[in-house]
Amino acid sequence: MPFEFHHLDARTRTFMTSEINSDLHAEKLYFSDNLSEEGCANYPILLLDAANDGNDSSLAGSLVASFKSHEKPRKLASGGYSKPPIMRNNAHEMLAEGEFNRFYMRAICLRAMEDNIRTVIVYRAKEVNNARSASEEMIGQHMSAEALLNDLRTHVGVDLALGLPPGPNSGLSVRLP
Repeated sequence: MPFEFHHLDARTRTFMTSEINSDLHAEKLYFSDNLSEEGCANYPILLLDAANDGNDSSLAGSLVASFKSHEKPRKLASGGYSKPPIMRNNAHEMLAEGEFNRFYMRAICLRAMEDNIRTVIVYRAKEVNNARSASEEMIGQHMSAEALLNDLRTHVGVDLALGLPPGPNSGLSVRLP
């Protein structure tokens, strides 16, 4: 089930592609360790295509064949490493949802700032089976568009200082007031 992005229109898509291109030129675009070599080569093009004329679901569909067969070995408490686990069957969806939403939120923040709107509002953009209490508490909160944009630009592929999105599969995004 794709995210329901309230303001995914031509204007937002223009901001999204600009932000993706900015990360590409600065060599800051997030690449999952689980992408294959070919997947890494194709990912920027697929992400830009989705930003221009798709969504998180179309991006996920185009990424299905872009992942390795196994994940990286995990470090064990004993100090050694596990056998490489088989790749999660939804790895392509997790990457697509997370990164498409990240660029969508950046675009919404830019759009708000351009329109002299100081805050964006957190909402549930995708239904989840087991909503975390931390996610539920964020719904309806107003966040500084400028602070969130800076956070999303600075913390690429990691947990964010402002806590949005609050972990993978949260289903949260932001909208204009």
